[in-house]
Amino acid sequence: MAQEPITKVSIIVSKGSLEGVYPALIMANGARAEGISADLFFTFFGLDAIHRRRYEHVKVATVGNPGLHVATLAGGLPGMSSVMTHYMERKMEKLDIPAIPEFLEMIADSGAGLYACKASCDLFDIGREDLVDQVKDIITVGEFYALAAGAQIVFT
Repeated sequence: MAQEPITKVSIIVSKGSLEGVYPALIMANGARAEGISADLFFTFFGLDAIHRRRYEHVKVATVGNPGLHVATLAGGLPGMSSVMTHYMERKMEKLDIPAIPEFLEMIADSGAGLYACKASCDLFDIGREDLVDQVKDIITVGEFYALAAGAQIVFT
């Protein structure tokens, strides 16, 4: 039996760390490159990726991150997050992976929708003026579900 191709994805971004944001951006960009409709829903700390004052300062989470293969104690040392973030940014730059601001612009320009979670915005006192221009709207979970109808939902 032939499987139906994926035509639409909705990606939920709930983590505000570099390793939490980039998978969503890469997946959305890849979807759009394949002609797949894509929407991103930023909630909780994922809002940092679309917050005007924070999106250029998203860092690698070093404490309790088993993927780094660094002891939790070492991950908590002052400056460790900045050092690891700088290291990852250099590696991504060599691979021509864009910085978050540029990536958001590329994805939005490709037709993907970027949305902020209303409940999270209310929780953190974030208004439309705090978000980057590429964000289409601040929407409720119910509005997101309506938007995501028929889509493959991906959590990052």
